[in-house]
Amino acid sequence: MIDRIVSELGPWNWMVLGFALLVMEIVAPGVFMLWIGIAALIVGAVSLAIWDAAFWSWQVQVLVFLVLSLVSAFVGKKLMAGRHGDADQPLLNRRGAQMVGKLATLAEPIKNGRGRIKLGDTLWRVSGPDLPAGTQVRVISAADTDLELTVEAV
Repeated sequence: MIDRIVSELGPWNWMVLGFALLVMEIVAPGVFMLWIGIAALIVGAVSLAIWDAAFWSWQVQVLVFLVLSLVSAFVGKKLMAGRHGDADQPLLNRRGAQMVGKLATLAEPIKNGRGRIKLGDTLWRVSGPDLPAGTQVRVISAADTDLELTVEAV
Protein backbone atom coordinates (compact mmCIF):
# COMPACT_ATOMS: atom_id res chain seq x y z
CA MET A 1 0.00 0.00 0.00
CA ILE A 2 2.74 2.46 0.94
CA ASP A 3 4.64 1.44 -2.18
CA ARG A 4 1.61 2.35 -4.30
CA ILE A 5 1.14 5.75 -2.63
CA VAL A 6 4.82 6.60 -2.98
CA SER A 7 4.92 5.56 -6.62
CA GLU A 8 1.73 7.47 -7.52
CA LEU A 9 2.81 10.80 -6.02
CA GLY A 10 6.48 10.32 -6.70
CA PRO A 11 8.82 12.75 -4.99
CA TRP A 12 5.94 15.16 -4.45
CA ASN A 13 4.59 13.11 -1.54
CA TRP A 14 7.30 14.62 0.68
CA MET A 15 6.56 18.12 -0.57
CA VAL A 16 2.86 17.66 0.20
CA LEU A 17 3.70 16.32 3.67
CA GLY A 18 6.13 19.19 4.30
CA PHE A 19 3.63 21.87 3.31
CA ALA A 20 0.88 20.15 5.30
CA LEU A 21 3.11 20.23 8.39
CA LEU A 22 3.94 23.89 7.81
CA VAL A 23 0.22 24.69 7.52
CA MET A 24 -0.37 22.79 10.77
CA GLU A 25 2.30 24.96 12.37
CA ILE A 26 0.49 28.09 11.22
CA VAL A 27 -2.89 26.84 12.46
CA ALA A 28 -1.58 25.58 15.80
CA PRO A 29 1.73 27.34 16.47
CA GLY A 30 4.19 25.62 18.73
CA VAL A 31 7.38 25.73 16.64
CA PHE A 32 7.53 21.95 16.53
CA MET A 33 5.85 21.02 13.26
CA LEU A 34 8.01 23.63 11.57
CA TRP A 35 11.17 21.55 11.97
CA ILE A 36 9.52 18.31 10.90
CA GLY A 37 8.01 20.10 7.89
CA ILE A 38 11.44 21.41 6.93
CA ALA A 39 12.80 17.85 7.13
CA ALA A 40 10.01 16.63 4.83
CA LEU A 41 10.73 19.42 2.34
CA ILE A 42 14.44 18.52 2.32
CA VAL A 43 13.62 14.86 1.65
CA GLY A 44 11.27 16.04 -1.11
CA ALA A 45 14.00 18.14 -2.69
CA VAL A 46 16.46 15.24 -2.55
CA SER A 47 13.77 12.94 -3.98
CA LEU A 48 13.28 15.28 -6.93
CA ALA A 49 16.99 15.07 -7.67
CA ILE A 50 17.55 11.32 -7.26
CA TRP A 51 14.12 9.74 -7.67
CA ASP A 52 15.24 7.12 -10.17
CA ALA A 53 18.19 5.89 -8.10
CA ALA A 54 17.90 2.22 -7.19
CA PHE A 55 18.76 2.72 -3.53
CA TRP A 56 16.14 5.48 -3.01
CA SER A 57 13.27 3.21 -1.91
CA TRP A 58 10.48 4.41 0.31
CA GLN A 59 12.14 2.73 3.30
CA VAL A 60 15.32 4.76 2.76
CA GLN A 61 13.25 7.91 2.30
CA VAL A 62 11.42 7.34 5.58
CA LEU A 63 14.71 6.66 7.37
CA VAL A 64 16.26 9.85 5.96
CA PHE A 65 13.12 11.77 6.95
CA LEU A 66 13.27 10.47 10.54
CA VAL A 67 16.96 11.34 10.88
CA LEU A 68 16.44 14.79 9.36
CA SER A 69 13.45 15.37 11.65
CA LEU A 70 15.58 14.66 14.72
CA VAL A 71 18.47 16.78 13.45
CA SER A 72 16.25 19.71 12.46
CA ALA A 73 14.34 19.57 15.77
CA PHE A 74 17.65 19.60 17.66
CA VAL A 75 19.01 22.50 15.60
CA GLY A 76 15.70 24.35 15.98
CA LYS A 77 15.79 23.90 19.74
CA LYS A 78 19.32 25.32 19.86
CA LEU A 79 18.30 28.25 17.66
CA MET A 80 15.22 29.04 19.73
CA ALA A 81 17.03 28.67 23.06
CA GLY A 82 19.31 31.58 22.16
CA ARG A 83 16.33 33.89 21.81
CA HIS A 84 15.34 33.72 25.48
CA GLY A 85 17.98 35.91 27.10
CA ASP A 86 17.82 37.73 30.37
CA ALA A 87 14.78 39.95 30.73
CA ASP A 88 15.37 43.68 30.77
CA GLN A 89 12.95 43.94 33.72
CA PRO A 90 13.23 40.72 35.75
CA LEU A 91 10.98 42.03 38.54
CA LEU A 92 8.20 43.26 36.24
CA ASN A 93 5.38 41.12 37.66
CA ARG A 94 6.85 40.77 41.14
CA ARG A 95 5.66 43.91 42.86
CA GLY A 96 6.79 42.87 46.32
CA ALA A 97 10.33 42.18 45.14
CA GLN A 98 10.40 45.66 43.56
CA MET A 99 9.89 47.17 47.03
CA VAL A 100 13.00 45.62 48.60
CA GLY A 101 15.34 48.36 49.80
CA LYS A 102 12.69 51.10 49.88
CA LEU A 103 12.09 53.25 52.94
CA ALA A 104 8.58 53.73 54.30
CA THR A 105 6.71 54.88 57.35
CA LEU A 106 4.53 52.48 59.29
CA ALA A 107 0.87 53.32 58.69
CA GLU A 108 -0.19 50.89 61.41
CA PRO A 109 1.98 49.70 64.28
CA ILE A 110 3.59 46.28 64.06
CA LYS A 111 1.99 44.22 66.81
CA ASN A 112 2.75 40.54 67.30
CA GLY A 113 5.03 40.71 64.26
CA ARG A 114 2.38 42.09 61.83
CA GLY A 115 1.57 45.60 60.63
CA ARG A 116 1.10 47.80 57.54
CA ILE A 117 3.11 50.35 55.59
CA LYS A 118 2.09 52.63 52.78
CA LEU A 119 4.29 52.59 49.69
CA GLY A 120 3.03 54.72 46.86
CA ASP A 121 -0.74 54.33 46.88
CA THR A 122 -0.78 50.81 48.31
CA LEU A 123 -1.00 49.54 51.87
CA TRP A 124 1.30 46.54 52.28
CA ARG A 125 1.16 43.93 55.00
CA VAL A 126 4.50 43.68 56.74
CA SER A 127 6.18 41.49 59.29
CA GLY A 128 9.02 42.42 61.56
CA PRO A 129 9.81 43.49 65.11
CA ASP A 130 7.07 45.25 67.06
CA LEU A 131 7.28 48.97 66.29
CA PRO A 132 4.92 51.96 66.81
CA ALA A 133 3.09 53.66 63.92
CA GLY A 134 5.10 56.41 62.24
CA THR A 135 8.44 54.56 62.54
CA GLN A 136 10.72 54.67 59.50
CA VAL A 137 11.39 51.15 58.20
CA ARG A 138 13.29 49.59 55.32
CA VAL A 139 11.88 46.68 53.29
CA ILE A 140 14.41 43.84 53.49
CA SER A 141 12.55 41.04 51.67
CA ALA A 142 9.32 40.00 50.05
CA ALA A 143 7.46 36.70 50.41
CA ASP A 144 7.35 34.45 47.34
CA THR A 145 3.68 35.28 46.93
CA ASP A 146 4.37 39.05 47.14
CA LEU A 147 1.60 39.35 49.73
CA GLU A 148 3.80 40.31 52.65
CA LEU A 149 7.00 42.32 53.06
CA THR A 150 9.57 41.94 55.81
CA VAL A 151 10.85 45.18 57.34
CA GLU A 152 13.42 46.40 59.82
CA ALA A 153 13.69 49.68 61.67
CA VAL A 154 15.99 52.27 60.08
